[in-house]
Amino acid sequence: MAKKRAAEPVEYGSDNIFADLDFANPEEHLAKAKLAMQIVEIIRQRSLNQTAAAAILGIDQPKVSALMRGQLKNFSLDRLCRFLNHLDMDVDIVVKNKPRSRIHGETHILTVR
Repeated sequence: MAKKRAAEPVEYGSDNIFADLDFANPEEHLAKAKLAMQIVEIIRQRSLNQTAAAAILGIDQPKVSALMRGQLKNFSLDRLCRFLNHLDMDVDIVVKNKPRSRIHGETHILTVR
């Protein structure tokens, strides 16, 4: 008869994997990842190859490759927003009061299509 293993404890994460992994500036990492996902999705929806995407974004093809692989350390939030503008997308930034139930403010990226 096989022995039953003791159940491993389950630890649930938050909505921000970067915070869960103790990254510095986790809100910025998450915001950049969400913007990059939007850029990649638009590039794929338009069936653009990396060379064509590079021409639209005003960067070279290796940078498009890095962006599409999620290597975002050389891309600022501002630059990612400008890429979305080059792809004919509006980017709205809204600043508002945080709920009283939270200690600190948070950054959220919302997609409306």
